[in-house]
Amino acid sequence: MRRKHRQESDQKYMKPVPETGSTLSEGLSLVKPRGLSGEVVIGFPIKQVRERTMAHTMREVARRAGVSLATVSRVLNHTQYISEATRRRVLDAVREFDYFKNVHARRLATGRSDLFGLVISEIANPYFPEIIRGYQARAWNRGFDVLICNTEYDRERTKAVMRKLRESDVRGVAIVTSSVDKSMASELTAAGIPVVLCNAEPAGKLVGNICIEYEHGINKAIQHVVDLGHRRSAVIAGPADNRTAVTIKKALVSGLTARGLKPVCVLGSNYRVDSGASAVREVLSRPEIPTVVFCGNDLIAMGAMSALEESGVRVPEDVSVIGIDDIFFAFLARPPLTTISVPREQLGVKAFEALERMLKLKRHKGSNYMLETDLVVRKSTAPVRRLSLRVNS
Repeated sequence: MRRKHRQESDQKYMKPVPETGSTLSEGLSLVKPRGLSGEVVIGFPIKQVRERTMAHTMREVARRAGVSLATVSRVLNHTQYISEATRRRVLDAVREFDYFKNVHARRLATGRSDLFGLVISEIANPYFPEIIRGYQARAWNRGFDVLICNTEYDRERTKAVMRKLRESDVRGVAIVTSSVDKSMASELTAAGIPVVLCNAEPAGKLVGNICIEYEHGINKAIQHVVDLGHRRSAVIAGPADNRTAVTIKKALVSGLTARGLKPVCVLGSNYRVDSGASAVREVLSRPEIPTVVFCGNDLIAMGAMSALEESGVRVPEDVSVIGIDDIFFAFLARPPLTTISVPREQLGVKAFEALERMLKLKRHKGSNYMLETDLVVRKSTAPVRRLSLRVNS
């Protein structure tokens, strides 16, 4: 009796505030009682939530445009072809009413999120902004949002990212860092979420692969320095546990060796400026100093150029330097960096298109895609110096 009396008393003073959009079970939503943090009571039926949060305004848009609710939805979500005249009428009405989609209400109504995931290694790395721009632009044009996750090259953080993406009920995920392999993404595919990887294994069910064809750009870069008269080279590659770094190192070493420029040393480093500087100091300590240094990415190359300058070695008069990626800062480097360009914005676009295609296929089978690289010649490469090189200690 006391318990029943206490429950009746609590119900007398507990009044729900506006709904939070969380779902308790089919047909019901959760609302948080005012003044009772952390507690929930059963609130309004989902149908009523939908009507209060989006239906009324959407009806006004439809009425003003002279179309059905379904047509408004198709225009806003780009789900079917709509004539240009109808699309303009709907969008004019949307602007007039300052209408915006309620994401939570839409998810309640459809049972699906409007979210796609994008996994990168490091937000501070200038390699990724163009990929993000291409991926996000294509997603937004299709009426979707993007959840960007950052692994920081850390395995435990990567596991947490995979869990977060699954909990967020994303429709698909593009993983554009080679530090994440197919096994680490298995939690997503096991949940039926399609994944696109870069430079990974061949595609399969729920898995697509975008391969960046580095050999074309690397071969052009090697031929470029051969034409400049270089015969002694060095390679500063990326991390040994990174698929792309290993692919680039193999292509550089085999290509240089085939043209008579077998590297005097092949060093590893991380993808940061300070690592490039440390590696090039080791290069300069060797008995035989190369006349051209190939670097695993542009950040390594810029660190190498800085350390060369500190050692009294001029770029490109004494030593030529070549990077990979063609990030924005490569053009701003002094001297501007000769580099192998990677079409990163196109990579972002292709990754989203690959996910969309998988989602539309009945068996959700992924495909393999290829992006080609090219050489961008700037001021960090020059004809080989014939005089002996002296290095400051």
